[in-house]
Amino acid sequence: MAWFVLTIAGLFETFAVVMINQLSVQRNWQTVGFIILGLGLSLGLLSYSLQTIPMGTGYAIWTGISVVGSSFVGMFYFGESKSWKRILCITLILSSAIGLKLIS
Repeated sequence: MAWFVLTIAGLFETFAVVMINQLSVQRNWQTVGFIILGLGLSLGLLSYSLQTIPMGTGYAIWTGISVVGSSFVGMFYFGESKSWKRILCITLILSSAIGLKLIS
């Protein structure tokens, strides 16, 4: 259950990062509210999952999900680079997060 909650926390973190990017395009209180909501839910769920999962592993996976998710959203919705070097680095981050899960 804690791993599922950690995954959801990472997705809320990704949502918050996307909303931060959106804030640079469209400044309004609704976007700020979404950022606060995303970060609040993300940190709350992270805190809950760290009661079971080791801190270093949980934090690394949480940030890994956020980095990979934000990168994919940037590539597919905001026209960021899809170069093979960037995709290779994202794959390495994702592989490392999976490796941490498998050894803990």
